[in-house]
Amino acid sequence: MKSQLLCLALVAVPGLVFAQNQPRPEGRPASATDGRPATGPAGRPAGAPAEAQPAAVPGRGKLTGTVLDAGNKQPVPFATVALLSAATGKPVDGTVADDKGKFTLSGVATGSYTVQVSFIGYKSLEKPGVTFTEQGETVGLGTLTLESTAQQLKEVVVEGQRALIEEKVDRTVYNAEQDQTTRGGDATDVLKRVPLLSVDLDGNVSLRGSSNIKVLINNKPSTITASNVADALKQIPADQIKSVEVITSPSAKYDAEGSGGIINIITKKDNLQGKTLDVRGSAGFRSADLGLNAGYRVGKMGFSLGGGGRAGYNTPGSFSNTQLTTDPLDGSQRLTTQQADTRRAQFGGRYNLGWDYDINKQSSLALGAQLGIRNGRNYQDGLLTQTYEGGALQASSLRNVQVTDKTNNLDLSLNYTHLFAQPQHEFSLLTLYSRTNATNDFTNALLSSGEAVTARLKNQNDSYNQEVTVQADYQVPIGKSQLVELGGKDIMRRVRSQYTYLAADGPDGAFLPLTSSSLSNVFTYNQNVAAAYVSYTLSFLKSYSLKAGARYEHTTIDADFQTNETVTLPSYGVLVPSVNLSRKLANGNVLKAAYNRRIQRPSLQFLNPNLQAANPLNVTQGNPLLRPEYTNSFELSYSTFLKGTTLNFSAFARNTEGSIQAVRSVLGGDTLRTTYANIGNENAYGINVFANVNIAGKLSLSGGPDLYYAVLRNNVSDPLYNAGNEGWVVSGRLFGSYNFTKNWGLQFFGFYRGRQVQLQGYQSGFGVYSLGLKRDLWDKKASLGFGVDNFLNPKYQLRSEVVSPLVTQNSVNTMQMLGFRANFSYRIGKLTAGPTRRKKSVNNDDLKSGGEGTETPTAQPSGGRP
Repeated sequence: MKSQLLCLALVAVPGLVFAQNQPRPEGRPASATDGRPATGPAGRPAGAPAEAQPAAVPGRGKLTGTVLDAGNKQPVPFATVALLSAATGKPVDGTVADDKGKFTLSGVATGSYTVQVSFIGYKSLEKPGVTFTEQGETVGLGTLTLESTAQQLKEVVVEGQRALIEEKVDRTVYNAEQDQTTRGGDATDVLKRVPLLSVDLDGNVSLRGSSNIKVLINNKPSTITASNVADALKQIPADQIKSVEVITSPSAKYDAEGSGGIINIITKKDNLQGKTLDVRGSAGFRSADLGLNAGYRVGKMGFSLGGGGRAGYNTPGSFSNTQLTTDPLDGSQRLTTQQADTRRAQFGGRYNLGWDYDINKQSSLALGAQLGIRNGRNYQDGLLTQTYEGGALQASSLRNVQVTDKTNNLDLSLNYTHLFAQPQHEFSLLTLYSRTNATNDFTNALLSSGEAVTARLKNQNDSYNQEVTVQADYQVPIGKSQLVELGGKDIMRRVRSQYTYLAADGPDGAFLPLTSSSLSNVFTYNQNVAAAYVSYTLSFLKSYSLKAGARYEHTTIDADFQTNETVTLPSYGVLVPSVNLSRKLANGNVLKAAYNRRIQRPSLQFLNPNLQAANPLNVTQGNPLLRPEYTNSFELSYSTFLKGTTLNFSAFARNTEGSIQAVRSVLGGDTLRTTYANIGNENAYGINVFANVNIAGKLSLSGGPDLYYAVLRNNVSDPLYNAGNEGWVVSGRLFGSYNFTKNWGLQFFGFYRGRQVQLQGYQSGFGVYSLGLKRDLWDKKASLGFGVDNFLNPKYQLRSEVVSPLVTQNSVNTMQMLGFRANFSYRIGKLTAGPTRRKKSVNNDDLKSGGEGTETPTAQPSGGRP
């Protein structure tokens, strides 16, 4: 319910000021950390006028009840319950309902009272004639229902802003819409700011050092994130993101996939009464973007339309690589060097259309469509490759390379939800169709010494990933402290890759296909995942909460090639348990412990047998025989509050068996071939610290370090290919804001990731930072802002090293990091806050993606990465 969410935000933000035409509800406590009003002198609620609070002698009476929405019978969390004297009509005591709408008020003195229940967006309810005697009765009011009322948003004036980081029971939430330093960027720029996450300069995301994560968009999966998370994130403009949720210990309700955890990106959308249009745009000398969000809702029906596009340009750089290979037979060595100038150009966008309809007070339908597009081109100009033996130059080549990455993605969903009369008793039937079409081509133009084109080689790789999902969920409360959830799901997935190599003479010759089956073929991969789960939640001993469950998934696979070659892949089943336990301490601090077992299935990026050879010195080929990884995760966290500062400490341990690791071999004496196998074992142990502090309502600072120790092994007995590595990895972030005046504000952000441990080497650390200035205009209907990125070090060098008995490789990518932009936004229309029905959607939390897992692909020139 939107009005409830609005009120929650108001309660959560310190320093709220209510406008004169919106008085503070009587009896509302200034603090409710222990379920009772904070008290000032004489035991009255803090902040209440002295004349409104007659003294009362504590008694033995007890008042209980539950507050529900009259329309849909859902709880009204954190409603204000005030106890008014029947004689004077003045409040003498009060409390706040919990997140399930339940309240308890103890120590009520003898007397007659009127109980007043209120919440913003609802009509106040008064229940007179509630009497307590000296015997100390327990008076149960049962269910109290509140009628909704349209509440103009402009009637509430909020000073300050919602916290950038919120710690919730099962997740960490980053409120991206509050951060102006991301304007003009894409989702990768947003995720760099999220606690526990690390994003490298190619856009690959890891959670606590693991790239085996699942990315959801508005609680729903998308086939584009299954194929390549980094590319999918570049489709989403930063201005379209409302918040990011990080779930490190998913319950049994979530798919077993995503061993590192789940990232849920919530985009901006609107379901309120009325109509509105919000237009935003920015322009700079590195990128530009344009987006809009519109909403229209009247009565039982609502529509939403949103989207945005971002273009990146003027991003030159350079690449160099030195590679020493050793022949395993005779021990002879070859030294090969490469260097080239690089440049990039890209466009990405994501657009959505939504419709929802309330059939009646208990049932609703929701239909959604999302379209994503990406068009990226990477160039290597004058790629010079030279090979030496015994110090003498043996071969030299010069070529221009162009890599094209085009994708389009369509998600269609239709969901039905039925809410029963009993709170939290509900059923939902969810469906999703998702398809991503991708074209990943490259062209090598071989040049003569005079830079004339003498020959050309092209690789065409058209592929698609299609999923049809049907899911049913049912939950029912048992008594006041138990909740049972169960459901089933079936994912029908089909992946197809058609790849062809072609060659041509000169600059204008016709391309002719190369007929070798290893270079041209059609690969088809069918997968079906059937799942069922049960989850049980119990609140006990007043301060403890337990959520335990189990999920079983059965996977069947078949695959084949157009050349009549059949790949035999056995079916397999997995049982995934999960346990989450939390305790709320007397001082309001929270202690949580969790365990879960997860699996990670390989995505098309690992399975695709197409030989990616944009850089002929470093080629990559997938393995259709890959099986899933299995991970056990343990977590312990503690949250506390110290004088306006929120602190969160967490420790974790993670073990992965059958890890998908890169296998490197040398071809033809100087070519490095990379493929994948289930040969790895990964362990990680780490801690995370995050702090959020607000100083005088003007300066807000958030940040903290992430530290983990990684142990990587590939368990290969052959000493030529055996590899292992271990070491500490440190990263951290700091961001904040300062409000000069009511309309002027400054925001800043910085992120640093230290040296990254990889299976056969390392990748150097890097840092990024941004500064933004914003001016609100026309009663905050519009804003004008300016931003600058990495202004002290406009160029950055990223170094990587691979060391093994067969190859030693050192690469350097130089990138332009300086950026400047101006942005403008304008909002028209007006909305009213009325309660809305909670919607549900499909979550497909599976498929390993992101290249080489915890490793960044080595020796790939900027623009030449497979």
